[in-house]
Amino acid sequence: MDANFLTSRPAQLPDYDTATPVDSENEQTVEKSPLFRKIDDALMNKVALFQSSYARYAARAMLATLFLTLGTAAAFGTALQAEKLLPGSGKFTFAFMFSWSLVMIIFMGAELGTSNMLFVTVGVYRKKIHFSTAAKVLGTTLLFNLIGGVFFAYLISLTGPFQDLPSANYLFDGIAAKLSKSSIQIFVEAIFANIIVNTAFFINLRMKDDAGKVMAIIFVIFIFAFLGYEHVIANFPAFSLAFFASHGTIAGMTLGSVLHNLFFALIGNYVGGALVIGMTYAWMNKTKTNYVD
Repeated sequence: MDANFLTSRPAQLPDYDTATPVDSENEQTVEKSPLFRKIDDALMNKVALFQSSYARYAARAMLATLFLTLGTAAAFGTALQAEKLLPGSGKFTFAFMFSWSLVMIIFMGAELGTSNMLFVTVGVYRKKIHFSTAAKVLGTTLLFNLIGGVFFAYLISLTGPFQDLPSANYLFDGIAAKLSKSSIQIFVEAIFANIIVNTAFFINLRMKDDAGKVMAIIFVIFIFAFLGYEHVIANFPAFSLAFFASHGTIAGMTLGSVLHNLFFALIGNYVGGALVIGMTYAWMNKTKTNYVD
């Protein structure tokens, strides 16, 4: 028997929290960032559900715009009443109430296209999934976000608060203003909108206390809602609700103007969420140092 076998010490396993990535192309690196371990886990759960049960994944994507529709309806509903009591206050009440949409989406486990832009892009960059898988997951999420947004907005438009609205009100005027924006304005605003939304997702992943998460999400999302920035998924139910509630009478609301807004909002959201936040943080955390998130 080899004497070295009797005297050698067993190899020590690396500590999951502190191990430094090995500098070898042939060995698996150990992820030091707690944030990106959570991102990897979340991504793998999404992909596993998508591949094992497409219908369940689609349902979660539709639920995202159910909650967005409810939040949007509550936001516009309170803004309509606030404007009657104190002109100019509608913007504040809208932003606060809309912020609860993301709280519901996160805590109810729904699939939002603008956050999945980050997850799948980072997954491809970090070689966790193939590009084709990323495209299918993101495409499915966006498709069923759209279907859910239109369907649930139609149902909400049948409820009392949205019956017989005057032609000039906070909802209709706000949507008309969105549709009149230039391409570059929509694009830039969409970049910042999804920077804010994915910052809220990062905060949710890093915090442990649920009450703290709720407060943080509300105040972060308040920024983008108050500034009126463009979020392609939020616009699905917003445009649909305005269309159904107005019976298609909003000035400047045509198929062309709606598609124009959604296209540039989609591109801008991808840049802001997937590239500015997702890729930047993925690159910064791909380091041999201990300075990770």
